[in-house]
Amino acid sequence: MPRMLDVSDDVRAEIGDEEADRLLAGGDAPGSYDCTSCRTPGDSEQERTSTVLFVGEETAVLAFAHATCIPSQVVPVSEEQLQGAVRSITGEDAAPETPAPAVPLPTTPRQATLGITCGLVLVEDDLRPALVVEPDGPIARPGSAGPDDAFLPLLLEQGFHPVTDMNQLPGPNPGWSALLAMGKLHAVLQPGGAGQQAAWWQAHQPLAVSDGWRAAANKAQSVLMYAAPAGSIGHQPREDLMREALEKAAAKGTLVAAEMPLAGT
Repeated sequence: MPRMLDVSDDVRAEIGDEEADRLLAGGDAPGSYDCTSCRTPGDSEQERTSTVLFVGEETAVLAFAHATCIPSQVVPVSEEQLQGAVRSITGEDAAPETPAPAVPLPTTPRQATLGITCGLVLVEDDLRPALVVEPDGPIARPGSAGPDDAFLPLLLEQGFHPVTDMNQLPGPNPGWSALLAMGKLHAVLQPGGAGQQAAWWQAHQPLAVSDGWRAAANKAQSVLMYAAPAGSIGHQPREDLMREALEKAAAKGTLVAAEMPLAGT
């Protein structure tokens, strides 16, 4: 039976016309599926369904999503992330709720890692999905041997905005985005060379997010990223305590932020 599938030109170019036509005719396409974005059931015989192709260095995985959640598209991911997603789909992955240490950034005399916490923040009377980024130590400029922490200056130079009022929506930062794939947070992407994006932060294990956070992200199609120097926010057990810590950092002038779209799902 034909499926109500959307196959974008980019996906068709990757899988070929023959495979795309076979999918549209009902072959190799499941009737029911778990949406790769919202993780709730879908039925390609009853509702518009997007084909989403996750492409790694050596592997590609075709997934399905409600067309109301995301459009059909190709999502580039690292081979490690893609293999992790495959293990998750087959039930072989027992990923923790909190991420393993993220990609290290060079400092002197040791390396600091970026920690990311996902939470909902009330901005302009709307609950918005937020990423709160805080290194576990000072971040030095590349090539610098000094003790100064350049984390905030570097982010300001890359288009983030100082936060003075947590009740105001941060401005956008063009070229930056958050990669939410297979219902988990994989990376924060920044502008790269040749019009491509590169990972600014990348989880060793995809970070599970709450249903409420994911629903808010799908509704807004964007996330807010807040960043502060080491020791400013801390690991807060509740969102109200996280909000309080963010407001204190903003009052001290040590908080920057930006709104960025979702990349992929």
